[in-house]
Amino acid sequence: MSTTKRTLCAQLPHATPGDAVRLQGWVHRRRELAAVTFLVLRDRTGLAQVVVKDGDALKSVSEAPEETTVEVIGTVTANEAAPGGVEITDPAITLLTEPAATPPVELWRPSLSASLPTLLDNAPVTWRHPAQRARWELAAATVRGFRATLDAAGFTEVQTPKFVASATESGANVFVVDYFGRPAYLAQSPQFYKQQLVGVFERVYEVGPAFRAEPHDTVRHLAEYVSLDVELGFVQDHRDVLAVLRDVVAGMVAGVREYAAPAVERTGAELPVVPAEIPVIHFADALALVGAPEDEPDLAPEHERALGEWARREHGSDFLAVEGYPMVKRPFYTHPQPGDERWSNSFDLLFRGLELVTGGQRLHRHSDYVAAITANGEDPATYASYLQSFAHGMPPHGGFAIGLERWTARLVEAANIREVTLFPRDLNRLAP
Repeated sequence: MSTTKRTLCAQLPHATPGDAVRLQGWVHRRRELAAVTFLVLRDRTGLAQVVVKDGDALKSVSEAPEETTVEVIGTVTANEAAPGGVEITDPAITLLTEPAATPPVELWRPSLSASLPTLLDNAPVTWRHPAQRARWELAAATVRGFRATLDAAGFTEVQTPKFVASATESGANVFVVDYFGRPAYLAQSPQFYKQQLVGVFERVYEVGPAFRAEPHDTVRHLAEYVSLDVELGFVQDHRDVLAVLRDVVAGMVAGVREYAAPAVERTGAELPVVPAEIPVIHFADALALVGAPEDEPDLAPEHERALGEWARREHGSDFLAVEGYPMVKRPFYTHPQPGDERWSNSFDLLFRGLELVTGGQRLHRHSDYVAAITANGEDPATYASYLQSFAHGMPPHGGFAIGLERWTARLVEAANIREVTLFPRDLNRLAP
């Protein structure tokens, strides 16, 4: 291999015509004409056109079908018709591996028309398609924005165990694993740990996997997903938590705009405008608005869609917070609404008519936890390690969790969350 520094495809428009450059990437496309062959090379930043005329280079191209990795050393030449206005001429082409097998889909086409099962079965290859890869680039930029916003607000990033001794949320579905001869569970969320760490750092966040043994197969659920978790201390109530969530979502959008602008263009994603204050509606009023029975304990997907349309129409907002969910539908650690304990100091954030975030204020007094767990028909001793923090003084606190894949799916208007998940795990899929 040459010792010349590698040039990326995106850097070629800034190169000086006549300069020698070294490219490395995949053969994206070959176009053979009577007098010339065009090789389109793809790397992580984009595409470059290579003009092939002489015998040795032509022989190399003929031995390099699409997706073969190659190195190209050639001369930068101006050509307005080429990507970025430049192309590579007089190339020396070296195969970096044996010729690639024919890919399961034609990755050189502008869009993928394959069925979702085909895309998922061949994910290690189909994710190479520029438009497909762009979807995860949106997710990656989202995480950058998420982290940057919270770092600037004095939060500490933490990592919590994914093997746990008990379920995080009573009644939820959990995966049981053999942990050195005794049962353990894959964590449904870092909820217990992030609360305990508020007693250490005051403000914490985590980016990590969460596991739900979902017994159904829907377009919006996964058995394993990336959870963006936040917890903060010394709050007045859930509205303080919602204010932080608003800033975090704005930071996520800013991250996508700053770090993934080409991916936004390739996917056609419409980035939302995050209002200075997210509109809020109480759960009871939301039920009345959508014509649901007043004793309904939760919002159905069609209710969420109707509320999303109402928020867009009445507030010009892609976001709507529904607060005050019934306590019977919230975990035991949820703080009730003062004055009317039927309702909770919690909320769901709807994004374009789909539940994106669940959050709220937590209990923080040890005696309240003992009472709540007992009222739930459980023994507080079962939660001894969790309750330890509260026995030693915890501030009023709250938090929320965002599903990264669900957020990304809504950004690109994907019909199925699996379309934006690198290697989805669900009721039926454990590979690739």
